[in-house]
Amino acid sequence: MENRTNNEHQTLTKATNLDLPQNNFPVTQILKVIGGKWKILLISAIAEECPARFGELRKKMDGVSQAMLTTQLRELERDGIICRKAYAESPPRVEYKLTELGKTLINVIGVMRDWWQMYLENQENQLFPEVGFADL
Repeated sequence: MENRTNNEHQTLTKATNLDLPQNNFPVTQILKVIGGKWKILLISAIAEECPARFGELRKKMDGVSQAMLTTQLRELERDGIICRKAYAESPPRVEYKLTELGKTLINVIGVMRDWWQMYLENQENQLFPEVGFADL
């Protein structure tokens, strides 16, 4: 059996890939920083209510475990997206803020949100009709 998977269309696909490197390394690296189920939601929640306390974030993130929330916050802190301030009080109080670098993601998330709305509208109304392989 002959393997013909995308061989005919590979050059056409490569011509329309926005001149990204073949392995999309920058995009892959971006997704390592902001990818995952909770990170964009956390960034948005902290942007809305800055500074944000751990308990408030946990209430907003319906379905996230305390361990997962802690892990995601630590990763965002490690990557310079948020900063954490712990107060020596009883009970302990921890607040999170977006760093200057983290604030630059607000517009990026807005663009992603707009794209998602367009995508949903396209699914419903076919704004961008599908092109079949026969048309290529």
